[in-house]
Amino acid sequence: MLEVVMALALVTMLVVMIGAILARRRGMGGGGANLEQGSLYITGVSPLPEMTGEHFVTITGTLTGPSVTGKVVYRRFVWDAAQWPSIGDQLVVAYPPNNPDKWVAQHPGLR
Repeated sequence: MLEVVMALALVTMLVVMIGAILARRRGMGGGGANLEQGSLYITGVSPLPEMTGEHFVTITGTLTGPSVTGKVVYRRFVWDAAQWPSIGDQLVVAYPPNNPDKWVAQHPGLR
């Protein structure tokens, strides 16, 4: 019985290690150490909701950074309606250099 438990534990650890290696290769791991900082010029945004509180917003814009020049990207977030973004705003963003489509914004309205 103990052999079965030990074998199961070893297989589980092996699967977790392989998953971590694959995630790092795809740019999803690494704890943010390899992220680049850039800016996003907002060219499109969902309409401001009439109610206050948190709502979904879709943002479209042009991402510019050290390894990216003028890439059009979009993303959906939960955002505070009191600090709703608008066309023409500039956001500070971070993104993996090998996949700028996985950008994340830094803004007080972002939830």
